[in-house]
Amino acid sequence: MKFFDFSNMRGDIYGGLTAGIVALPLALAFGEASGAGPIAGLWGAIIVGFFASLFGGTGANVSGPTGPMVVVFAGVFASLSGNISLIFAAVVLAGLLQILFGVMRLGNYIRLVPYPVVSGFMSGIGCIIIALQVARLFGHEPAGGGTIPALSAIPAAVANPNMAALLVGGVTLATIFFWPKKLGKYIPGALAALVIGTVLSLFVGGAPILGDIPTGFPSFIMPEFSQSTFLLVAEAALILALLGAIDSLLTSLVADNMTRTRHDSDKELIGQGIGNTVAGFFGAIPGAGATMRTVVNIRTGGLTKIAGILHALVLLAVVISLAPLASQIPHAVLAGILIKVGWDIIDVSYLKNAHKGPRWDLALMALVLGLTVFVDLITAVAAGVVLAALAFVKQLAEEQLKAFRAGEATSTTPEERELLDRADGHVLMFDFGGPLSFGAAADLGVQVRERTKEKGDSIILDFHRVPFFDVSAARAVETIICDARHAGRMVYVTGMNEEVNRVLSGLNADHCLPANRRYDNRLDALKAAVYQWEQAQADKAEGADDDAVPAPAK
Repeated sequence: MKFFDFSNMRGDIYGGLTAGIVALPLALAFGEASGAGPIAGLWGAIIVGFFASLFGGTGANVSGPTGPMVVVFAGVFASLSGNISLIFAAVVLAGLLQILFGVMRLGNYIRLVPYPVVSGFMSGIGCIIIALQVARLFGHEPAGGGTIPALSAIPAAVANPNMAALLVGGVTLATIFFWPKKLGKYIPGALAALVIGTVLSLFVGGAPILGDIPTGFPSFIMPEFSQSTFLLVAEAALILALLGAIDSLLTSLVADNMTRTRHDSDKELIGQGIGNTVAGFFGAIPGAGATMRTVVNIRTGGLTKIAGILHALVLLAVVISLAPLASQIPHAVLAGILIKVGWDIIDVSYLKNAHKGPRWDLALMALVLGLTVFVDLITAVAAGVVLAALAFVKQLAEEQLKAFRAGEATSTTPEERELLDRADGHVLMFDFGGPLSFGAAADLGVQVRERTKEKGDSIILDFHRVPFFDVSAARAVETIICDARHAGRMVYVTGMNEEVNRVLSGLNADHCLPANRRYDNRLDALKAAVYQWEQAQADKAEGADDDAVPAPAK
């Protein structure tokens, strides 16, 4: 593949220019919300957007600051007390971790987060963004960082609003929510809201504004941390790295669906990591694949990395030439834009129909949403993934046990059925039906004991559909075989492949199984079991006849 593909040059130019225009108000708003300032948001969009496109694995992806990343970064900014060296040390370390994820080929694993968990934490982040901006919409600044202080500041802000800020913010909100779609093809709603709100504030007066914004290129920041702050910085970096990875790969999936292409997850993580590492060295806020900007890029023709690079160069030109004009933008205007961003992040489409789907998924989504808003993101995602995995394992185990209970009736041939009927229930066959989860393994021994209580002089364990084994399954099979042996039952094994056999023998889990009771196919095992049972019955009958003969007279 070519590093640069010039076959779609016209579409890439138009897509990059449009994505750059869309990114401008969002970058300013995200920078302001992060605590690092609007210029840090612009430089984040420029640096992450450029390097993630240059080295990433998704052609149409446009990267930069996103709502989820800004929420986490703002928390990091507050928890590290505004110490620039520590804050951007966390950003640099997050970028290096993302590069490591890509090198270790973890991209496909990160994408395995269940949808209710993704929906829950994304919706939670949307709620946080809205909560953080409501007081600013009324012209007030929350007393502290985080969701709780922001929510606590809302009643006072509503009771004592700055009318100029409220008017400007209200017009901004109305503009961005009701901007005509036909006009949106030429002028993005966010950009129109930014211009209209700012111009209105010049006539109204009294709304708090951003003030002086630095111009020119950013200064180099040397990250540093001490022994006492290392764990705090490392935890912040891990959260940023994981969230950025998930956010980017979800955006890559959206891009794949729209362009009918397939991205390289590991390469995408490396590109995002390089972008965030460089951003950290220059005081720019971290970013990830931005879904809205990526969709805009694709819809206006962008398909290759050239579009993402051009988007960054457009923003660079704005920073160099137009930064002084941005100083007049009111906080309420950016708050209005961010409230719309937060609303777009909330998974409204799922919430509308969630009651028609599985109740457990809805409960999981609500739990993750609550943990995201009121605890922290890493706890929310960790709890959601663990609970989703346990629920899935439980469902899988129930299905596996159901198939196991129907073992004798599973895909038996007429010849096998005839042999089973001859044994009249004294020979039982168990077909495992597929790979065994650790959830099902725990109950296998109980299932066999229950089915062999009344009859079952011999049992056949059929492994022909079991491709691999883990320790839990091996110990379960060991229990079945040893229980049968202690109860005087014969055990026959069939269809065991080399890997399963290696695991069993390696763990010495087959010590109760004689070597001469292993068969390659089920029919041979069944013939041997029925023959042995019939021989045992004949021996019993012969012994009973001998007991019936009268003893000779003395």
